[in-house]
Amino acid sequence: MPGAGYYIARRGVVLLVSYVAIIIIIAAILELSGYATQIYQAVINELVRADVDALVKAHQGQVDPAYIQEYRQNRTIEYMKQYGLIDENGNPIPPYVRMWRLAFNALTFNFGKTKEDLVAMVVPTMPPASIAYIISVVLPRTIIVVTVGELIVVAIALLVGPRIAYRHGTFLDRVVVAYAALTSAIPLWWLAMLFIRVFGYQLGWFPTSLRGVTTPLNNFWSNPAQNFVTILWYITPPLIVFTVISLGGWLYGVRAMVLRIVREDYVMVAKAKGLPERDITRKYVMRPSLAPILANVILALAGTLGGMIITESVFDWPGMGTLYYAAITTGDAETIVALFVIYVGVYLIARFILEILYVLVDPRVRVR
Repeated sequence: MPGAGYYIARRGVVLLVSYVAIIIIIAAILELSGYATQIYQAVINELVRADVDALVKAHQGQVDPAYIQEYRQNRTIEYMKQYGLIDENGNPIPPYVRMWRLAFNALTFNFGKTKEDLVAMVVPTMPPASIAYIISVVLPRTIIVVTVGELIVVAIALLVGPRIAYRHGTFLDRVVVAYAALTSAIPLWWLAMLFIRVFGYQLGWFPTSLRGVTTPLNNFWSNPAQNFVTILWYITPPLIVFTVISLGGWLYGVRAMVLRIVREDYVMVAKAKGLPERDITRKYVMRPSLAPILANVILALAGTLGGMIITESVFDWPGMGTLYYAAITTGDAETIVALFVIYVGVYLIARFILEILYVLVDPRVRVR
């Protein structure tokens, strides 16, 4: 019978192969579909038009039309080389070649540089800018707000959720169910705007933008205590809003998972035997509930790295969501693939950790 080590190794190989396959599929979608080429052509046309307009303006309109046409062609060729559409000899590079090059560079973490203003300004910086550098700046912004907020929500839900399940049908239980239904209907960005208007503009308790937190973040070690307080003041509004909206769903989910176990016959028998409630909770309820709870927690934390486009705009805090939006709208294939490399990699690592925890929590998994 295969042991735990064999099971974990096999799952690791499957996830690694899946990772490579996903990156290749994404590169194929971008290049073979013609999406990246169309976007690049549109960008190149706009850049050439701007160059020609600048040329005409510099010469006050006194430019030979034949020279303008030659200048336009030369600039088009230069930009097509920069965007990898043609080689140094002017020959078109086939889409399948560009696909494999894009996939190989992504899998070797050679993300290259972005040439798009909208992508570079998320940091902000000026193109050409290193995509790895942009992600290294933007990713901590998302972690500070979204991931930390998710951790707070999860901690509260794991502490309170099981107690709610034990009090099924009580007034507190009905309040949690109603709260979950209410918060699921309220958009996060709408509550964020309301919070900023009331507590930012009207009462002046909190900042109306998170841009100012970059200074204490960049100079944190110059005065750790003061900078920590400043950072906490800045990130409190999004953390409050995120917790208020997300907590209801988490409480309801943990309550439902624990409630299903509480109604099992073996729990009823344990209660009938007069075992202490603490022992029943730890041995008979929480242990069987642990696997689905762990799955939800770990995958939710991995999912936070995708960011939140609208909410980031409301708080003026460009994170991973804003970078995704900028990369997709400009058709920046290198940045899109780099973001997927990070996101898919984190997700599959989370899955691998989950597989290990499954073996530890439920030894029956290894023999399936």
